[in-house]
Amino acid sequence: MNGRAAGALQQRRGACPGLSVPMLTGDGLLVRMMPAGPMAPNAFAELCAAAREHGNGTLEVTARGSLQVRGLTPQSAPRFASAVAMLGIAAEGVPVIASPLEEPDAAIDANRVAAELRCMLARARLALAAKVSVVVDGAPRLHLDALSADVRLRAVGPRPLLWVGLGGDGASATWLGTIRPDRASDAVLGLLEVLAAHGPAARAADVLRTDGIRAFDAAADNCMERASDTPPPSRPPAEPIGLHPLRDGRLAVGVVPAFGHAHADTLRELTRIAAAHGAETIRPAPPRALLLVGLDPANAAAVVRAADALGFVTQAADPRRRIAACPGAPACASGLIPARALAATLVPALALAANALTGPDPVAIHISGCAKGCAHPRSAALTVVGTEQGCAIIRDGSARAAPCRHIDPADLAAEVARLVVENGARHG
Repeated sequence: MNGRAAGALQQRRGACPGLSVPMLTGDGLLVRMMPAGPMAPNAFAELCAAAREHGNGTLEVTARGSLQVRGLTPQSAPRFASAVAMLGIAAEGVPVIASPLEEPDAAIDANRVAAELRCMLARARLALAAKVSVVVDGAPRLHLDALSADVRLRAVGPRPLLWVGLGGDGASATWLGTIRPDRASDAVLGLLEVLAAHGPAARAADVLRTDGIRAFDAAADNCMERASDTPPPSRPPAEPIGLHPLRDGRLAVGVVPAFGHAHADTLRELTRIAAAHGAETIRPAPPRALLLVGLDPANAAAVVRAADALGFVTQAADPRRRIAACPGAPACASGLIPARALAATLVPALALAANALTGPDPVAIHISGCAKGCAHPRSAALTVVGTEQGCAIIRDGSARAAPCRHIDPADLAAEVARLVVENGARHG
């Protein structure tokens, strides 16, 4: 790679590292891809093989259900992108995130709607901010309320209708009104055209903050019924881990790679076992989960046992789920502590107490290699940040909050164990 291309990689920090524009980090180049839909087991196995051949073999499932491959080089990154292109599994353009499963009582085929939106947006070629995204939420249980998006569609009612929201997540979005599913492409295109007209850096939340909802009036009036005083009702948090019924009577098994990452060989073995037991597709899903889809109920338990033996999180109460950790040093060039390695040392302390470090967020501990807090931007009961002085300790705050003290990384496990005991005494 020449100097100009290397410089372009550096400038991409803060944007989205796609297949054609990798991001330079501590362990080489990183690329992110959003699957266009469910992947056949052989296609997913070939993706894992390509990650091992062209990268360092580490695959990550992101909080939004994308896949990241690490450890690529300037020479191997184009070869990896070509391998993925031949598989035909990657979505391109504006990220359109769809409900991952066809649940029995899903009101719409979210994957079909998402595919139509991707085609329409590809033709429109709008100049949009790098992180603009669309959510198509048709699932009542494994829903996408936790994801923020510039435009979100949420299916409601038996008719069905789609609520249209702007900015925020399912709880904080500004709801405009409802449309018929066959008007989804028109509605989304009109709203994104408003963003494009505000400049290539505009996000829906920014436009709402500066110009208010009236900025979207023309686009909304064109194809939707304006919102009443009652927004879509809130729902319990979605839980990807476990068994999920499908419309055809079969099941999907949801598992989570520990701390969001796994080696390609381990993922290929899981895929082989799942396919041998009848799984027809593999699907990443928010947050950081993998769904093994199309299993006969009689085979699901065997797949869960195999996933557990391979080190995947298979129980919702697993204490590893209460820890969010970025790669940290040395994988990330910004990392000052080995975040994921430290996270593994904290699991025994969390396992001692079900209510350890309680708080409003399911993540009890966030370990961040630096103050950017990429793995968990929100507050946590305990946040640990890598600094030149060691581990900065923050209680009930985010990675950008002021620490109460610093400790040596070697003492972190003991410190967390002490806090767990202290918390248990307070709530005992």
